[in-house]
Order: sequence, then structure tokens, then C-alpha cells
Amino acid sequence: MVDEENNSVEKRQFINAVFIPAIGGLLMTLSFLLEKGMDWDFHTAGIFPRRIQSICGIFTLIFVHASWSHLANNVIAFFLLASSLYFFYRQIATKVLLISYLSSGLMLWIIGRESWHVGASGLIYAIAFFLFFSGIIRKHIPLIALSFVVAFIYGSMVWHIFPWTIHDPVSWEGHLSGGITGLALSVYYRKKGPQKPIVEWDDSDNETIDYNFEEDKDESNASNQI
Repeated sequence: MVDEENNSVEKRQFINAVFIPAIGGLLMTLSFLLEKGMDWDFHTAGIFPRRIQSICGIFTLIFVHASWSHLANNVIAFFLLASSLYFFYRQIATKVLLISYLSSGLMLWIIGRESWHVGASGLIYAIAFFLFFSGIIRKHIPLIALSFVVAFIYGSMVWHIFPWTIHDPVSWEGHLSGGITGLALSVYYRKKGPQKPIVEWDDSDNETIDYNFEEDKDESNASNQI
């Protein structure tokens, strides 16, 4: 009976963890299908840094992608990382996701080079950096394990927060904005959400043993007498 209840709780927790990431990935996909199906061009819904007309791109940036491969990479990464965020950090997951969404976009609008930036990479970097650094900071074994998994799968992401060529087609500024946001949030929320359990010792473990020193002394004296 207890096992059935535990399985039910875990199943419900898993469903809750994947619900919002699945909705987000679905909206990204539908937006891309609509653009291609209607032969429209959504690139102006992205961000053109420091141009007032494109500041609304902070809200629409993640729903615009340059190609099928760009879309597939972002949707898969977003779903896996956001699901992990909601499963392990469900108490603060929505706050972290929304702040990452807005902060990474705003920072890109401020520091990006003057060209159109599209895609959800900034948000993905923010979540990945949060998961990695948050697990290390909290020093809680399950969260540290998650940090290592993120580093193993997405560790190469760190190289893409720097420009590799003068006219790099990849928005490294968006990646950098997301990385800074994720790191900052991992520090800011370090005392909220799951924490390393505090070990409490039972009083029975601290019992002292009383020795009868008088008897020991007498036995010692007796053994030394010849």
C-alpha cells in the first residue's frame, strides 16, 4: 500500500515537472511551423540590441528559430533542462524560469552586437548554469549528481559564451547573458528550495560509560603485589 502511494506521488511529481517544459517546447514548434507553413518571416520578432522598436523581442525571442536543426536542438535541450529544474527545484522553478526568460533577453538587448538575435539559447544557458552551480553551492548529493549530469551532457556549452570569429553567426552574447543570469540566480536562491539535510544525532547515541576507577585501582594494586 505504501509503495503504491509512493509510486503515485512520484508519477504526479514527474507529470508536473514535464508539463510546463512540454508546453514551452510545443509553442516553439508551433510558431516555427506557422512561420514556414505561411511563408512568413519572424526574424523581426527577435532582438536587435539597443533598438527601442525591438525591445518587445525580449518576450518573443525564444519562439523564433533560424532552421529545423536550430529548433530541434533548442526544444530538446529546453525540455530536458527545464524538466530537471521543475523536478528537483519545484519550489522555486517557476521564479527561476521567468527571471531567466526576461533577464537573459534584456541583457542580450543591452550587450549584443547590432544584428538580429533569435532562438531560446539564452534561456537554455540560464537554466543549465543554474542547475550546475546550484548543485555545487548546496552541497547536496542528489543535486551535485545533477550538476555532473548537466556538465557531462552540456559541458561543451561553456565554449560558446565566447566569440570564435569576427562575424560569428552564433549569438554568443545570448549564451553569455544566459550563463550570467543562471549563475546569479544560483547564488541568489541558494537558501531557497531543496537543501542539504541537517544531521541530527539521537541522544541515545551520546550515552557515556561510567567506569569504576576505584575497582580498577584496587585490581591494579592487587596484580602488582607479589
